[in-house]
Amino acid sequence: MDHFDRIDGALHAEAAPLEAIAEAVGTPVYVYSTATLSRHYRLLREAVEAHRPALGGSSKDGALIAFAVKANSNLSVLATLARLGCGADTVSEGEIRRALKAGVPGERIVFSGVGKTDAELAFAIEAGVRQINVESAVELDRLIAVAAAKGAAPEIAIRVNPKIGAGGHARITTGGATDKFGVPAEEAPALYARAAASPHVTPVGLACHIGSQITTLEPLEAAFRALREMTLGLRADGLAVSRLDLGGGLGVPYHGQTDLPSIADYVAMAARVLDGLGVEAAFEPGRLLAANAGVLLSRVIQVNARSDGRRFLVLDAGMNDLMRPALYDAFHEVVPVRARAGEAGPYDLVGPICESTDVFARERQLPPLQAGDLVAFMGAGAYGAVLASEYNSRPLVPEVLVDGDRWAVVRARPTYDEMWAREPKADWLG
Repeated sequence: MDHFDRIDGALHAEAAPLEAIAEAVGTPVYVYSTATLSRHYRLLREAVEAHRPALGGSSKDGALIAFAVKANSNLSVLATLARLGCGADTVSEGEIRRALKAGVPGERIVFSGVGKTDAELAFAIEAGVRQINVESAVELDRLIAVAAAKGAAPEIAIRVNPKIGAGGHARITTGGATDKFGVPAEEAPALYARAAASPHVTPVGLACHIGSQITTLEPLEAAFRALREMTLGLRADGLAVSRLDLGGGLGVPYHGQTDLPSIADYVAMAARVLDGLGVEAAFEPGRLLAANAGVLLSRVIQVNARSDGRRFLVLDAGMNDLMRPALYDAFHEVVPVRARAGEAGPYDLVGPICESTDVFARERQLPPLQAGDLVAFMGAGAYGAVLASEYNSRPLVPEVLVDGDRWAVVRARPTYDEMWAREPKADWLG
């Protein structure tokens, strides 16, 4: 569910007309709904609380929900979730800093990622993050050295690669045998024991994340069961395991599907698998909270009609603004902000970028459209603006946050002078 509805025939974000936002800010522009972000977080929080005995361990706060900052790192989006009590799953020093600046306390920040530098590990220790998810033996050795130099013993989890890959596309699968993420399951227990033997790290749990846009519960359940069995094995060896980080990955209905697992079913499955373990679970949703909370507004530049009947709808948004279709063939519903009367027909939706991959959709059925019309890419709140660039020297796409009938620009489109100011000429060029 989202809060983008038609009022008097025109699409609104909550009570704010998208036409007015486009007129004031220009296009392309991302628009986010506070109500949708809040609703999705609360649905997940309520589901988790309903299973507190199985998922909360001994923590007075219950299971942790840590938003995957890589999905949408806008400070106002993060602050909106932080005010609701949401934590943050981060994969760089920059993301940790963003989470802290947005009001997420260090004890609700998880630091993941396959390529953490020594400087980033040191910063995470200094920031007092909840845990560092270690992804390899060599990373553990480097973290021990960094922590020893600081006289610290940060809490860590070993990220396990259970060889269960899943996701909506091969490029968003992260738990398969050939994926770069995590410690192979057969090596994880020995690495956990090695960590427990060091005075400079404190192993507290296991973590996994097998992919993104997963549309069935079976692969997730298999991964969670693998963590359960490993937990029991480690405890049998006398090692303490108090946390299980379950990652994220539950899919959202980009195609308007109605048969996807619900948040309630997903959490109930996790509770069933973890029941009796006495561990504190962590969930790291990104897309689940943010995707349907955002749209990308774009304006039609022109319609190129060819003699063979093909019609190219040329938009002012390009693949540099919304990378997902070019990157992994992602689908986004596209709707006119104000629909014209007439019979729907096929369009190829393309952008202005000088690349043949700058195509959003082929032969998409849409109502009649013409130059100047506004369209909205739905479900664009996750992995949209965060992947945007200034390719072709196009100014970075701005972002707007809506709350009821009020809205604010929460990242401005840079001017050309601001873009040039970031690139001072070499002294010898004058």
